[in-house]
Formats: sequence, structure tokens, C-alpha cells
Amino acid sequence: MASGQESATAVRAQPGGAVPWPGSRQPLGARFHPGPDGRPGTNFALWAAGAEAVDLCLFDDDGRETRLRLTEQDAQTWHGFVPGVLPGTRYGYRVHGRWDPWTGARWNPAKLLLDPYARAIDGTYTSHDAACAAVRGWPEADVADTVRDNRDSAPYVPRSVVVRDDDDWSDDHRPKTPWAETVLYELHVRGFTHRHPDVPPALRGTYAGLAHPAALAHLTGLGVTAVELLPVHQHVSEDHLQARGLVNYWGYNTVGYFAPHAGYSASGSRGGQVGEFKRMVRALHAAGIEVILDVVYNHTAEGSEMGPSLFLRGIDNAGHYRLPPNRPRGYADYTGCGNTLDTRRPQVIRLITDSLRYWVHEMGVDGFRFDLAAALTRGGGANGGGHEVTMDHPLLAAIAQDPLLNRVKLIAEPWDVGPGGYQVGGFPPPWAEWNDRYRDTVRDFWRGARPDVRELGYRLSGSSDLYQHAGRRPYASVNYVTAHDGFTLRDLVSHDRKHNEANGEANRDGTDDNRSWNHGAEGESTDPAVTALRRRQLRNLTATLLLSAGVPMLTAGDEFGRTQGGNNNAYCQDNEVSWLDWSLLDDPAWRGLSAFTAGLVRLRRRHPVLRQRAFFSGRAAAPGGRPDLAWFTPLGREMTEADWFTPTAALGMLLSGTAMSERDAYGRPLLDDSFLLLLNAGPRPLPFTLPGTPWAADGTGYETVVDTAAADDADPTGPHLPQDTLLLDGRSLRLLRTVLPGVSAGR
Repeated sequence: MASGQESATAVRAQPGGAVPWPGSRQPLGARFHPGPDGRPGTNFALWAAGAEAVDLCLFDDDGRETRLRLTEQDAQTWHGFVPGVLPGTRYGYRVHGRWDPWTGARWNPAKLLLDPYARAIDGTYTSHDAACAAVRGWPEADVADTVRDNRDSAPYVPRSVVVRDDDDWSDDHRPKTPWAETVLYELHVRGFTHRHPDVPPALRGTYAGLAHPAALAHLTGLGVTAVELLPVHQHVSEDHLQARGLVNYWGYNTVGYFAPHAGYSASGSRGGQVGEFKRMVRALHAAGIEVILDVVYNHTAEGSEMGPSLFLRGIDNAGHYRLPPNRPRGYADYTGCGNTLDTRRPQVIRLITDSLRYWVHEMGVDGFRFDLAAALTRGGGANGGGHEVTMDHPLLAAIAQDPLLNRVKLIAEPWDVGPGGYQVGGFPPPWAEWNDRYRDTVRDFWRGARPDVRELGYRLSGSSDLYQHAGRRPYASVNYVTAHDGFTLRDLVSHDRKHNEANGEANRDGTDDNRSWNHGAEGESTDPAVTALRRRQLRNLTATLLLSAGVPMLTAGDEFGRTQGGNNNAYCQDNEVSWLDWSLLDDPAWRGLSAFTAGLVRLRRRHPVLRQRAFFSGRAAAPGGRPDLAWFTPLGREMTEADWFTPTAALGMLLSGTAMSERDAYGRPLLDDSFLLLLNAGPRPLPFTLPGTPWAADGTGYETVVDTAAADDADPTGPHLPQDTLLLDGRSLRLLRTVLPGVSAGR
């Protein structure tokens, strides 16, 4: 069926009946270069299998549209070279073909489409029914998606932009930080500097703002080695958010896999955002900081069958999305966002890998965190082409064999919302994973829920139960206590329940499984006892994270007490709820927490025993020697099998600096101090007997390095002799160091 009226638009036909020159089918996208006669122009190439015709639509500065029919087709790609089309030119496509939703065909030339390979995008999506390929207001709602809407979508959708290729990366030096030495810092480009007083107002909330010396100074002062940026691919806001006057702040709603989001650019949206992003990467690299992108290849902003037609749906719906075989009118939704990209298809694999290579090779980034990565691995393996999760998926194979991609950092969010989608520990080398079991266990321990002590032991020591069997290393585990999704660290110790009313969803959105504790008062409190305990718990959680084996990930602002007022799903809050409040650093207490965090990062960097590349064996390397790892009860004796099955709120973990399996570049054994980590999540002080020989030599004491019960600027205490009984404060963590004779410790 077809309905609607053809809108009157400022459209010009091809001038003088001219057609584009043949051009080339490769590379896909728009590439500016000299034509066969030496005159500059742009080659356009669009993969659109099944399409019957493709119109290239060029827009002048007044918004007038000129349509040029691409007459060349090769390998399912429509292409042509247009002389005189310069960088900064805006363009789009109108793709002709069958309208047959019952078989998944949704071509509709009334809809202006973005180039999936566009490297810059101008404008945004304005919610309007005309942007949908089907008639949203059709009286018979159950068949509305089968009725074609013939209104022109151009007034409501963004345009692709031609970009110049003239960058030289010869002056860039990637930090290439080894995984074992990595400390991640998750941040939002806009929110990080939007309120920073030392960043010029015109640059706040932009790529240039993140590259500003004031922003870099905080990152280098904290000691992090990589920033993990929330999505910077071009994205738009969903209809339901626009109807409530909100936006998709986090950016998990992609329309451009090659285009840096123009909303974070201080250089405009006609290609300036590309150069600005590259300059940001260079500045971060010069500061020794890698750039990791959070990427969303599992779904797009087109949503369900009644969502807008912005690019892939109108180019080749069935060629890009997973369609249920028994109802190809709809979409298989393993993402909770209305659709799922079909990564079984070669063209989708090509789209994703081309995008990844572009960001590494041409934009300089150092790695990726894949949102809902399990959705990318459904079907396509040796077991068939269904929808089950499989780790021999062709997309993973393509990434693994790519000589560029297999050398960058790859991080999976190892789950999706479909059956069998929880895959923590399941991804193959060289992937690392967000480890939510670490998050939940550490939260439970410090709120007094007393998780299985075996679970706690595994998480503190690198999660060998999850990663060792596949030949992976402790750095396969990205440990975190908080992330963008959920409570901030301060809110985690201040709220028993979420407070998401501002999102306009009657507080139904966001998880209820927060594993948080308000310590006696919901929200902010003026009670000194409540405040003091919360501050101690912040130190406990931070210290546990940075002293655990694996790769720690901090969330921006947690180091100085950022709060979202209890909102644990602030995805639509582009305001003070989400922006970092740098004035908190004017408070000595919050400034102290930042210094405490930076001190722990420095300690981790100085001591390889705290960031080992191999899993602990628990055995001595030589007869009579010491194991590399030992666990102790408060009585000072090593834990027995029975102890591991007994609930406890306290334990000790001793890391031997003389029994590491680590070797230096010349193959020599590394030696380091030994550390004893004591944890007491109980409410009362607890006597803890310090281990003696062989863990501490006669006459050699333990020195306190970290004590979360002490003030942030307190001097270390000690020495404490072996077999001494140390009184460990309630709800506190203590890290002690011992130096054996003959060991030169790196302090």
C-alpha cells in the first residue's frame, strides 16, 4: 500500500540532462580527489543491493536540492564521480526499489538517506511522522508499517558532508600502553568540560575542550593511561525523548559509523569536526593518554518498523537488519532498541570493520569498547546461521585476522538482552571484557552483604575462574565499581533506591538491582557520622578497585564526589545532572578524595606486583620458597578449604614481590615489595594478626601504605612487626608493605 502526498520541495533536476561520470565503486562513501581530467571533484559510492535506482542529492548553501541519477552499478554498488563537488558539500541519497514489507523490502525514495560511510554529518533528526517510511497515523495500527508514507523527509533529517583527505599523522606518537599497565577513565566528551572553569567557554563540551591543557592536566595528574569516550559516532535523539523535551545525552543511538558527532565540535559541522577530533587525539597522545571509543554496532537509531528511515533501512533493509524469518515485517531485537544489525551478512561485517579501521588508521584511536557485544556474535558460526550466540562468529574472525585491528585494545560489553546473551568470560583472546561480576561482588562486600568469599577472592586476584581457561590474562578483566550506566560512586553510598523521575518515565527506567547502601539517610545528609562513613566507603571502593588484579576503570568525576542526585539512568540528562561539577574540588574533602585516588594510581604504576600480567598460582616457584599469593584469616593463619566456605566480613591477601612469574625485557625475574591487603567490611574494629615467617623476615616490619580509616593526607604508620595484632577499623581497608632483605623496591 502507499499513502500520503508528494511534498513540494526545492528540487532541481540534473542540469542539462548531465549524468555523473562513471567513477569507481571503491572506496565506499564520498571521496574528494582529482577527476580523469585533473579537475577536482568527488566520487560517490553506495552499496545498495536490490535497489532499482539511486539518486545522489546535492544541497547548496540555501538548502536547495539537486538530484543526480547514479547510472553505474558494480558488485551491488552504485557509483559516480561528480566534478566540482568540493569538501563541505552536503549530500544524501534517495533509493528506489520495491515496497514490500511482508518480505522486508522497505525502499521509499521520498526519504532522504544518509551515506553510511559519511565521515561528517550536518544537522540532526527532528521527530516528525514524515521521516518514517511507513504511515505512523494509519487508522489500522496493526498494518501501519505496511503502508508507505510518500511525504518528503528532507526537512527533518540530517545531511552527509564531503570531507577533505589531507591529514598527516607523522607527528603523532601513540602511547601503546601495555594492557597490564592500563588504567581506564570513562568520560563523556560534552559532560567532562561543560562546567570546567579553566576551559574557555567556546570550547567547553567539545573535542577541543577535552584537548585543552586544563582538561589534560586533570587526567595526567590523576595518572590514568586511557580515556574511554562514551559514543562519539554521530547520533540522534529518539522520538519519545524529543516529545518530552529531552535528548539522548549518552549517544547510544547511532546514525553515522564514520562521523564524529558534530554536537561536540567547536569547529562547525561541515567537516570541521573531523579535524578537531584528530587534534584532540594528538593532544591526548602527547600527554601519554590513549583514546578508546565506546562503539554501538549492535543497533541503529532507526528503531523498530515504525521508526524513522534515516539510512540503512532505506538503502537495503533486509541486507542490514536481522528480520525474524516468520515475520520479516519486524525486527529481531536483542538490544532493547527496536532492531539488531545482522552481522552474519558480509556487507554488515564490511561496514563494521571498515569503520573500525577508519577510526584507527585515519582518526588515530587506540581501541574500542563494544556496546552489547554479544548481539554482534549471534548466528553465523560453525553451528549454523541462527540467532544463538557463538564465539566462532565471522565478525570476530574478521577482526582477529585484521593486521590493524588485532593490535588495538578490544573491550566487549559481554551481554545483550536476548536469551543466552550473558557471556562474561566467553569472548576469545585478544578481547578484554567489562566484568560486572567484579562490580557486584565488591559492592556487596562493602555494603555488608557478605558475598561468597570464594567469589571475592577470584575478583580481587584477576578472575581466573572466568578468563584463565581460554589462555587469557588477568587484564582480560576490566574491573569497575561504577560506570556511566548506574549510580555514581557518591550516589552508590548515598541512596538505597534510584531517583529517575526527571527522565519522565515514572521512575520505571534504570535498574533496581543497585547493590547500594545509603548508610542511614537517603540522599544528601548533614549528619557527621553518616557523612564520615560514606567518605570512608568511597575510599574503600576506590582502593579495592585500584589494588585488584585486572584493568581498573574509573568513571569521570567519581574521584571528586560527582553526584547525579540518585539518578541511575541519566542517559537523557544533558544538564547539571550529568555534567561534571568542578567546583567540588574547592571542597578540601573532595579534593582529598581526588588526591587519594591519584596516589593509588601512582602506587599501582610503581609496583608490578599490583598489576601482574599472569594469574597467580598460589604455589611456590622453588622448594621452600613462598607462594606468589596467600590468603589469611584475622588470626594470621593461611585460609583452609573450610574457611573458603565460611561467610566472613574480613580477610587478608598477601602478594609476594619475590615470587612473581614476571620477567623483565632480558628474561630476568622481577622483584618487588610484598604487600598485605587487609579488608574489614564489618561494622566493628577487628584484631588482625600479621603473618610471620616466611611472609615477613625476622626483624622486618610491615609499613602501612594505605589506610582508608585515616584522613586522606595522613602519613603512613608503622612499622608493625610480624605476629603483631593490628586493630583494623570497622569498614576499612589497610594496605601494608614489607621489604625483604636484598630486595630493591621500586618506590
